[in-house]
Amino acid sequence: MKTICLYFEIHQITHLKRYRFFDIGTDHYYYDDYANERSITYIAEHSYMPALTAMQEMIKEHPGYFKVAFSLSGVGMEQLELHAPQVLTKLQELNETGQVEFLTEPYSHGLAGLINEESFKRDIEKMSKKIEEYFGKRPTVMRNSSLIYTNDIGEQVASLGYKGMLTEGAKHVLGWKSPHYVYNCNLAPNLKLLLRDVNASDDISLRFNNSSWERYPLFADTYIAEIAKCPESEQVVNIFMELTALGIAQPLSSNILEFLKALPTCAKQAGLEFATPSEVCDKFESVGDLDVPDSLSWVDEERDTSTWLGNQMQREAFNKLYSVADRLHIANDPALLQDWDYLQASNNFRFMTTKPSNCNIDRGIYDGPFDAFTNYMNILGDFISRVRALYGGIDNDELEQMLTTITNQGKEIEMKDKEIQRLQAKLSKLDPDNASRESEKKAPAKKAAPKKATAPKAPAKAAPKAEEAKAAPKAEEAKAAKPTPKKAAKKSANPKAK
Repeated sequence: MKTICLYFEIHQITHLKRYRFFDIGTDHYYYDDYANERSITYIAEHSYMPALTAMQEMIKEHPGYFKVAFSLSGVGMEQLELHAPQVLTKLQELNETGQVEFLTEPYSHGLAGLINEESFKRDIEKMSKKIEEYFGKRPTVMRNSSLIYTNDIGEQVASLGYKGMLTEGAKHVLGWKSPHYVYNCNLAPNLKLLLRDVNASDDISLRFNNSSWERYPLFADTYIAEIAKCPESEQVVNIFMELTALGIAQPLSSNILEFLKALPTCAKQAGLEFATPSEVCDKFESVGDLDVPDSLSWVDEERDTSTWLGNQMQREAFNKLYSVADRLHIANDPALLQDWDYLQASNNFRFMTTKPSNCNIDRGIYDGPFDAFTNYMNILGDFISRVRALYGGIDNDELEQMLTTITNQGKEIEMKDKEIQRLQAKLSKLDPDNASRESEKKAPAKKAAPKKATAPKAPAKAAPKAEEAKAAPKAEEAKAAKPTPKKAAKKSANPKAK
């Protein structure tokens, strides 16, 4: 039976305020609170809440059948906590149905996976803990910012213990292959890859309300029929998009939610089923490796990272930001770490793009890419000066050497621990009797330790006192029996008297 995997991303831009050169060193708050509250309140009212309510109704109407997955960025969740907590409450209600899965993604919605492995791992771990805190389960499938993926990123994600990852089913990567199968990472075969069906996803997220589109208007039965016509051997159709597609990109007046509600009924009639990403990973075996040596994403026609790092301004800002990444790893300043999360967000670099796009970019307060670059670099200048101030008189070269030494020592210790474990395992295979003798030797030592630890010291000190107490009467008797020098003198004098 062919499977539909439906997934939505929830991320909210943290708007930066107008920050001028003369603010550097005097103003350490970088955010436009009014713009943040206004934008997320509007999106929650016109997209998040109506869409999530509709999906809640779909789950009730199709118990055990309709399933859906979400991922949230950490910076987006922080904005929701402040200005739209009802969205998080609704997501928790959906989670209680058992028909919803939550994936993890970088907390900052940043691009650390392209430049700094340690920052990337910390970002993912931080987000996974937050998801577990809210929804009671640690994610097993990962989704990178804007579905960015390379072989190296896949290997990093696999090393963190995830069993699956979402990415783009781009033509220049797949070639003759179909996105309707499960693949695996080229460098980590245990990591399964779920590829987005570009056409099926963009039909809803980009073209649904386009009256000049040849398939307009799109109906649910027609949409499902196209999926059902795929070859029987094809396993899964992955429909991935941002949740704002429902209500913002495609306004509620376009009847986008009515279309969404009709999908389960039409899919059931066509003999299709729904599954979450982790269920897809468990159900289907990989049909082969997917080699992605260069970066891949779901943005623009190129499906690469040029929208964030395509010009010199973007690369300058990007490299400048991550030049202090290692310093932040050993920092313990909550304010700095929060600013670090917000400044990593990929939107900051996309505002600087100079390339044409089929998606309109709302640059907010910025007049253009150069204005966005100037404002961001002013903020970054102040931020970096604060980071460097943490380390007093230690200059850059000295600190870098210290960080390198610490990193190398950690890696060396890890390698030695692995080598010891390997040699111990090899020794136990070569001489199992010796291994059992060693374990027997260790066992009594472990049991003896508590006895020594619990042995009271007080009785040991009391014993001499008891002996002294016993010896005291004897000493008295001996003392009484032994004549004093005066008595002895009298006894010796008596015979002479006689």
